[in-house]
Amino acid sequence: MTPESVVTIGQNAIYITVLIISLLLLPALGVGLLISMFQAATQINEQTLSFIPKLLVMFAVMIFGGSWIVQTVVNYTTRLFEEIPLLIG
Repeated sequence: MTPESVVTIGQNAIYITVLIISLLLLPALGVGLLISMFQAATQINEQTLSFIPKLLVMFAVMIFGGSWIVQTVVNYTTRLFEEIPLLIG
């Protein structure tokens, strides 16, 4: 196992992680920004007002994107297991 292969495996793992996390966090960030603008315009300072919409958006993203997330992680893990003989030898 060469240092280059270790770095490549690490880069792929970080890429997959960032891809999955961005799918989950970007919609929540957008909803949080919209709610913050609404709160600033109406001067409503309720902390829980931003929590419920973010929670609902995250739930919707998990419903619609959950299969893609699982498929991506399974594909990466399968590729990693298939490459084990190549990495050892």
